[in-house]
Amino acid sequence: MDLQLRDRVILVVGATGLIGSAVVDLLRAEGATVVPASRHIEDGLTLDAADDASVSAGIDRVLADHGRLDGLVVAAAPAAQTLDPERQADPAQVIGAIDAKAMTFLRVANAVLPTMTEAGFGRIVGVSGQNALLTGNLTGSVRNAALIIAAKNLADACAGTGVAVTTVNPGTVDVEPATEVAPGRGGESSPAQIADLIAFLLSPRSAVSGEAIAVGHRVRGMTSL
Repeated sequence: MDLQLRDRVILVVGATGLIGSAVVDLLRAEGATVVPASRHIEDGLTLDAADDASVSAGIDRVLADHGRLDGLVVAAAPAAQTLDPERQADPAQVIGAIDAKAMTFLRVANAVLPTMTEAGFGRIVGVSGQNALLTGNLTGSVRNAALIIAAKNLADACAGTGVAVTTVNPGTVDVEPATEVAPGRGGESSPAQIADLIAFLLSPRSAVSGEAIAVGHRVRGMTSL
């Protein structure tokens, strides 16, 4: 399938991470013009998604260099392993995690939406996680749920404009994902498998918007309408 991504300008925030780097590689293989962005990056755009001025300057730079912006992927967030399990219900950690993940997504998405809506086309994809639907780690579930809810609100606000907003929800990410799925757990997925889904959602051939899509088997033993 031709995803029609050739020469599309796509900004990938969090491009140095495990998922972000896989997305960059795949989009380049599909012929897209990829702008990788991160706080610390050698070959790409230096952008701090926690800072309004940095985000604004970064988007201005992309538009000045390329004259357009067709897609945005936000995969920037501290790894789940950096969250302190002993503080998983600590309001300070929860608020910090929401800001570092959900508000990072919202900040960058808000910055690109005027350009995309004016052009009548755009694709925005945020990376959340399946634990948004699970208890047991309040910090992890709330930060991911907040991103999904923010994305759905943006998607609804953009309905009919040609701009689509979606989220992808990996379970455990591993370069060699296990095939078995334990009860009460989501299936594992590789960065490449996550990138495959993101590439489709960025494509003009995708008519999906407002959805949060699991990557790997959705949590075994749970249903949600």
